[in-house]
Amino acid sequence: MTNTPSSTANAAAFHALHQAGSLPLVLVNVWDAASARLVEEAGASAIATSSSAISWSLGFPDGNRLPRVLAIDALKRIVAATSLPVTADIETGYAGSSGNYDDGLLRETIRAVLDAGAVGVNFEDSGDHPLTSVGEQCRRLNLIRETAAAAGVELFINARTDTFLSGNHREHAFEETLVRAEAYLAAGASGIFVPGVTDLHLLHELGRSIAAPLNALAGVGAPSVAELHDAGVQRISIGGNTAKAAYATVSRVAVQVLGDGNWSELAGARSHDAMDALFGG
Repeated sequence: MTNTPSSTANAAAFHALHQAGSLPLVLVNVWDAASARLVEEAGASAIATSSSAISWSLGFPDGNRLPRVLAIDALKRIVAATSLPVTADIETGYAGSSGNYDDGLLRETIRAVLDAGAVGVNFEDSGDHPLTSVGEQCRRLNLIRETAAAAGVELFINARTDTFLSGNHREHAFEETLVRAEAYLAAGASGIFVPGVTDLHLLHELGRSIAAPLNALAGVGAPSVAELHDAGVQRISIGGNTAKAAYATVSRVAVQVLGDGNWSELAGARSHDAMDALFGG
């Protein structure tokens, strides 16, 4: 894989969207070409995939169960459908688990992501129970950074830590998060993603203590974008919630149509022509 002017420009643009003091980067996560086009049409500045949503759409449960070839095929279609920078959720890299982790497969994943045209990745430490050790996760992050550098791409590595989400550090999740964040940044991460935290005071303390863009996971019941921004969050994503909302609509339509034969749940649907127009039809 060789660097291209478009990947260089997209990578620079994506990094710039995380700059302190600017408006937060809000990501409505997608799983296919149509969802990517709809999010771009709505005014997004970047596109992020959701590994859970892609997994569900292809018939797999979430949690490192999706074959890499299917994940990359979906990513290629998403990148081809949009002119915006794209960041890919690659879970733990599709390279195995502790005691069975294959560095060669991780390198292949990163090269495939770059070949697809993506300029960012989410990379998580929740593949093992308890969480992947700090030293091992840093080794993997360094390998990702080296692989991207060899390809000439300034990849944005969003290092996700599940210190809060996993429940493995109930008594000292905050302290563990800071330890991991500092180590991950030293190993080559560009930003830190801490899902499972929506408390504004806690987010403020994390943002104040982490010397990199902080990513929070939002959804129903979470603070507003403005409140999260005021707390120091520079990147906000909604993960699989986009797909959950879309699939809930499918369920409501099916229940109604198969139940009393009422069509009202179809009200507000986009027209056939409007869907075709997403792809130049």
